[in-house]
Amino acid sequence: MSYGIPSAEPSAQVPVCPRHPDRPSYVRCQRCGRPACPECQRAAAVGFQCIDCVNEAKRTTPEVRTVYGGAVATGKPKVTFGIIAACAVLYVLQWLVPNGAVYQALGFANIYAEPGWGQFEPWRMLTAAFLHSQGFILHIVLNMYMLWIFGQALEPLLGRVRFLALYVISALGGSVGYLLLTPLYQPGQPLYGVVGASGAIFGLFGATLLVQRHRGADTRQLWVLIAINGVIGFLIPQIAWQAHLGGLITGGLCAAVLAYTPRGRRQGLLQAAGLVAVLVLLALAAWVRVS
Repeated sequence: MSYGIPSAEPSAQVPVCPRHPDRPSYVRCQRCGRPACPECQRAAAVGFQCIDCVNEAKRTTPEVRTVYGGAVATGKPKVTFGIIAACAVLYVLQWLVPNGAVYQALGFANIYAEPGWGQFEPWRMLTAAFLHSQGFILHIVLNMYMLWIFGQALEPLLGRVRFLALYVISALGGSVGYLLLTPLYQPGQPLYGVVGASGAIFGLFGATLLVQRHRGADTRQLWVLIAINGVIGFLIPQIAWQAHLGGLITGGLCAAVLAYTPRGRRQGLLQAAGLVAVLVLLALAAWVRVS
């Protein structure tokens, strides 16, 4: 007489991941209790959650936003570091590419047309803000230091998208300021180009000043910093104070749009419309100047 030995099905003994049934999974989601293989596990405050529960939580949890409507940006200021990296790469290329080709391709000057430059090209108003003087290394060092200081303060406060918009529009404002406040090129006169992030940096000055006033903070030190940098632009030759002034005013206008737009569901839409209005104003000013 023989006796059979009872056995259970392997599937009843070994839990498997619902997403990967061929993988035994002894760790269970703290939220739904289902097994999850290492690929489908996500660290939680206590234990692990499966990827499905994590995605569901993201869909149902309201996105946290700053007082100025931007998504809260945690960690390193990625936009700030990205702009610094772009300026550094282009500065290296300015040295490596012969015959000043990078400057010729991306620099900006107050001209209608000139051999070697071509017709008036508005996109240079932005690209010039990512180039710097090769003969004065402190030009890029000081600009990037200021960007690092003010970017770390403004980017988390405004949100990455709004901060990037502020920087780009301020850079354009600096070039428009230079266009409006310097004589247009005439044949036979020396041709001077303008490069550098100074206009955008002054835009960050103006934005920080307005945001600090909006928050009720003390702005005396910022006024002193702006005054010192402004005076330097008049005292030292070959510094485009016109770009500084244009960037400062433009940055202040952009910050006013972001700070004083009423909060609510339509805040983002109204802010976008306000920033577009600033862009249109700059475009009209440039068009009137060169027409």
